[in-house]
Amino acid sequence: MHAQDSLGNTLSLDDGASLGPVNDFVEGFISSEARAANVLAAAQDTSPIVQAYCAALHLFAESRDAVPNALPFLRRAQDGAGRATPREQRFIAAVAAWAQGDIRRAIALHQEQAEEFPRDLASLKLGQYHAFNTGDCPGMLRLALAALPASGDVPYVHGMAAFGYEQCHLMREAEASARRAIAMRRKEPWAHHALAHVMLTEGRLTEGLDFMQDVSETWTGLNSFMLTHNWWHVALFLIDLGRDPDALAVYDRQVWGVEKGYSQDQIGAVSLLARLELAGVAVGEARWNELAGYLAERTQDQVLPFLDLQYLYGLARAGRPEADTLQRNIEAFAPAAPPSVRDAWQRVCVPAARSLLAHARGEHAEAVAGLGAALPHLVEIGGSHAQRDLFEQIYLDALVKSGQPMLLSSAQGLLQRQLNGQPQSHRLARQADAVYAALGLPAR
Repeated sequence: MHAQDSLGNTLSLDDGASLGPVNDFVEGFISSEARAANVLAAAQDTSPIVQAYCAALHLFAESRDAVPNALPFLRRAQDGAGRATPREQRFIAAVAAWAQGDIRRAIALHQEQAEEFPRDLASLKLGQYHAFNTGDCPGMLRLALAALPASGDVPYVHGMAAFGYEQCHLMREAEASARRAIAMRRKEPWAHHALAHVMLTEGRLTEGLDFMQDVSETWTGLNSFMLTHNWWHVALFLIDLGRDPDALAVYDRQVWGVEKGYSQDQIGAVSLLARLELAGVAVGEARWNELAGYLAERTQDQVLPFLDLQYLYGLARAGRPEADTLQRNIEAFAPAAPPSVRDAWQRVCVPAARSLLAHARGEHAEAVAGLGAALPHLVEIGGSHAQRDLFEQIYLDALVKSGQPMLLSSAQGLLQRQLNGQPQSHRLARQADAVYAALGLPAR
């Protein structure tokens, strides 16, 4: 039977009862709501698009089991693709490319979809996910702009455009798009997230904290990534504003513990604990140890280099031997990684992994050398500017603690430039004061 999803896209369904779960996937995916997983309840329906949506959900697990778990659904989708619509066929092909590690092809297919079927916003969102994970910020924006003329009535597409603009450093356009999305629907957590990025980048720390706390009442029914990640942004504002106990409380109550087995929740926890420590907050060994118990299961994943680096740092910081295992697995995997992502693994992830392990073990000069080589190319491993700032903070900490005068001089330059852009930051001010004193310079 033919039907339409809630965005007006034609569907080929074997079972009409699947329409509700399909709409839950489409609407839930673009609104960051947990109901996207409801499509799994329709898994018995052999409709190709239903099977493709189920395969995509399994791939989002971002674990070594993700592809094996997705393949039965993907094969059923491919087997039935001949009776699917052209839009559905392209979506199936894009999910297949994802499963095969051919991310360039997946992005190209999602771009084609955005141009030919601009109201397939689930495809658009998935294309942005891949572009984000490979550092293709212009690609994120191109996808959103292709769909906007035909889907501007949907608030979520403006949120997607906002984040694309922000990652391309187009702050005015990012803020305008985010505010338009929020004006259309106050509960638009991805637009909240994009605006938090803008305010953090521009040093509008008090304004950013007030905004995020105000809209946090709308963060209901979200998937664990969106919920914990937006609270992670709240914690970043708190750290920079010198409200360290409040930031640690956000870690305990809202960032860690929602879905402890999920990759994104785990890296958010690693990143926040590390940032708290780098800001001088005693987080306690118990928090690192508990988190490392979950990270120890990740040593064989090698799904995304951005994830592996944070798993590694968390394990190393907890003193777990699995950190060495993960480093060896990264180095063994990198030369054999799929061609479209091989450079990111070899040129960026391998030296960065060695440096992060060194930093966690107090080997600061070695950490400086490896991170110094990796940082200029760090965008290639994905993550946002705010997320990758963790590695820059670790690099800065290694410069300061290296004991080498020239490296301390480099630290002064980095710190002062950051402080110029974020004059409200108590964290940066404290760090700069310490560096100025060590260099024998007058207080700022």
